[in-house]
Amino acid sequence: MKILVAEDDRLTRQGLIDIFQDEGYETVAAANGKEALARFAEAVPDVVCLDIMMPDISGYDVCREIRRTHDAVPILFISAKSEEIDKVLGLEMGADDYIVKPFGVKEVIARIRAVTRRHARTQKFGEEPFTIGDLEVLPDELRALRDDDVIELSVRDVSILKLLAGNRGKVLDRDTIFNTCWGLDYMPNSRTLDQHISQLRKRIELDPKHPAIITTVHNAGYRYE
Repeated sequence: MKILVAEDDRLTRQGLIDIFQDEGYETVAAANGKEALARFAEAVPDVVCLDIMMPDISGYDVCREIRRTHDAVPILFISAKSEEIDKVLGLEMGADDYIVKPFGVKEVIARIRAVTRRHARTQKFGEEPFTIGDLEVLPDELRALRDDDVIELSVRDVSILKLLAGNRGKVLDRDTIFNTCWGLDYMPNSRTLDQHISQLRKRIELDPKHPAIITTVHNAGYRYE
């Protein structure tokens, strides 16, 4: 999935891009409102993340313009404007959520997963559920189910599990996983992959120290038996 990040502060913009890319989203960046509208028209993103106080055209006006032709795409405001009237105005203009700066990484992740999940349910993207081990993975909901337990997943988590489930019994080397789940332009770093798998195991494995779903094949990669 693709997110448009429109933010005039370079450090904040890059911070948001890093958060979203770590989650597995493709990102498109804009430094002002005019650029945001141009990027939206070019990329047609699945989610829009807008600052309000931007040069040329404000985030409010960007939101208004997008809503004229796209009433379903999720729009998330992230702004230093913290008064209740600002939040109400943003939501009345058609935004799906509003986060106040300074924000925490976990809060942004939780909010973006929530709007993505709601959008996926309403649009019915058609990502079919699949099973891996004793889990039922629901891609459109960014969740996995184990009996009555619900496990939250990121876009990248789903991508990794889908790749493993579709290649049951095969050893998938790091390059294959990176190219499929991170993208061909990502610079491979085995530690990045190992850390991500480690964190994913903590959520999906009954015993992360003795994984049954994602097993390590020494000096080769990972496998789902």
